[in-house]
Amino acid sequence: MPAEVAGQGSRNLWTRIAAALVLAPLAIVAAYAGSWWWIAPVTLLAIGLFVEWLTVVGSAREKSVVAAGVVALAVAGLCLGFARVELALAALALGVAATALLSVRQRRWTSAGFLYAGAAQMASVLVRFDTATGFIALVFVLLIVWVTDIGGYFAGRGIGGAKLWPRVSPNKTWAGAIGGFAASLVVALGFAALDLGRSWPLLMLAAVLSVVAQLGDLFESAVKRRFGVKDSSHIIPGHGGLMDRFDGYIAAIVLASIFGLLRGGVDGVGRGLMVW
Repeated sequence: MPAEVAGQGSRNLWTRIAAALVLAPLAIVAAYAGSWWWIAPVTLLAIGLFVEWLTVVGSAREKSVVAAGVVALAVAGLCLGFARVELALAALALGVAATALLSVRQRRWTSAGFLYAGAAQMASVLVRFDTATGFIALVFVLLIVWVTDIGGYFAGRGIGGAKLWPRVSPNKTWAGAIGGFAASLVVALGFAALDLGRSWPLLMLAAVLSVVAQLGDLFESAVKRRFGVKDSSHIIPGHGGLMDRFDGYIAAIVLASIFGLLRGGVDGVGRGLMVW
């Protein structure tokens, strides 16, 4: 039995690696291209997240809710494609209201799911909107999330030890959390070595984003456990669903966009997200 479990774990790891080798370059290319090349897949991701959330909380059969949310996210994406942020925000606000009014079961959870998807969509686009540092900032966030996940996986498997929050996520350990955190600092040092920022500000930003990404992972696990669901779907081989794969990214990119807004970088005039 142990050998069988080990074999399954090894196959799952290679499946995860294969999926990552396909998805990661596509994400980088789309982020580099920007404009519709980035906005379109981000919008599709947001729609997928919303549908998965509804599936998890048991509201996916409410077709009117699904339709209202999908249309609102699609319209928001269209508005973002024409750089009309205010219209995109209006579309998302209408989407929240519509999903709340149309939902019969789990109304609060349904609306929360739309906000979750809409925040991911808006934040992803706003960070890339910054013409000065948008692409670099987006790659920084992506790398922090990826290495936090990778470092956490290998440190958790290799070291084991005390569980981080067993009631919510029984497989996550403190060793994994620390390993992912340490890996994020390596990314920050790499950016500094490439003269893409100053060491200490990059280290602090990486540390915050890594912690937030791990909290986002725990939040998604808590939602699934609340409704007795293991995986949000099986759309990504070795990873589960979109929520399973992008939970850390969503938390990190939302915080990154807030930081960018505070620094006045959304219109490309201010200093943007990063510390260059």
